[in-house]
Amino acid sequence: MQTKLNNLLAAAINDGSIPGLVATVATDKEVLYSNAFGARQLSGDAPMQTDSVMWIASMTKAITTAAAMQCVERGDVALDTPVVDYLPEIGESRVLEGFDAEGKPQTRAPKRPVTLHHLLTHTSGFSYEIWNADIGKYQQATGLPGALNAEKNSLKMPLVFDPGEAFEYGISLAWAGRAIEAVTGKRLGEYLQANLFDPLGMTDTAFQIRLDMRERLVSMHARGEDGGLSLFPFETPQAPEVQLGGEALYGTALDYQRFLRMLLNGGELDGNRVLRADSVAQMSKNQIGDLDFAPMRTAAPPLSHDTDFFPGMQQKWSYGFLINTEETPEGRPAGSLSWAGLSNCYYWLDPKNNVTGALYSQLLPFFDPKMVALFREFESAVYSEL
Repeated sequence: MQTKLNNLLAAAINDGSIPGLVATVATDKEVLYSNAFGARQLSGDAPMQTDSVMWIASMTKAITTAAAMQCVERGDVALDTPVVDYLPEIGESRVLEGFDAEGKPQTRAPKRPVTLHHLLTHTSGFSYEIWNADIGKYQQATGLPGALNAEKNSLKMPLVFDPGEAFEYGISLAWAGRAIEAVTGKRLGEYLQANLFDPLGMTDTAFQIRLDMRERLVSMHARGEDGGLSLFPFETPQAPEVQLGGEALYGTALDYQRFLRMLLNGGELDGNRVLRADSVAQMSKNQIGDLDFAPMRTAAPPLSHDTDFFPGMQQKWSYGFLINTEETPEGRPAGSLSWAGLSNCYYWLDPKNNVTGALYSQLLPFFDPKMVALFREFESAVYSEL
């Protein structure tokens, strides 16, 4: 496996497809593979390393989901209790029905309140301007800041359907992070540090980039329409009004691998239990019933391409993860879990074969064809050697 993966990933760097990569493969008990390729910055001298720090973007969501499940375990909150009961501001959310002739948004009260279950499954009605043009139009009409601005007003987006009636990927986990803060009395980063990062030995994951992390920080890059690469100056707010539980963590591949290994091991790593096995089981099964995860069509081409992880396959969502309902061409069995980050980071969890793998870059737009193709080749190579 070492030789095959090294050759595959080195070739992607050598042909200029991607500036830098980090890859990991592990079981619940051991690391099978960990390596880095290329540079932290285009045309730079600093090499990519396995402890290089990256914006993990929506890979934050699974971590916040795990934290929410801890709160459920303790009885701080129930999955089906209205979130407005302990976070009143979410009760201000209204359903967007359209726009009048002057472009003014038309909204109404939702038919039912948002619950934690809705937030963890993206059935709340909250969306993203990246994949929903109406949200971008609403932001423009009202002056609402974008989701990544990390202001309280950033979360005041309208719902695009009544809670529980559809699936749409969006800012739900940012709201879940606020809910965790409400029931624990701690800032989200403080809670995660004490209840997940410290117990799991995740020493380099945080909302704020420490000085020693910044010394290992990987630059963001963008691929132009001509296929060329350039630097893309980007950083999430470092003194945010809201620590975004769905979008804003920075971390390393080695740290995230520890989080994934904990999930493979039923909530425990190196003798430290952070989740009950039944909570991990809930995070591993379909939680949206007859609803489906649908391909995401971009409304912001500079940030994302159209996205479909498994074309032609019915796809589901658990608490935290995408579920493939059939075996994939790469060899991942049905019922496995996966997700990604906007910066073209991808991972999967396969409980059946007790293996997890991840491939990281810092590149926009999301679902970059070359990066997606490489991830699929990477995964195929792993399964061919198992």
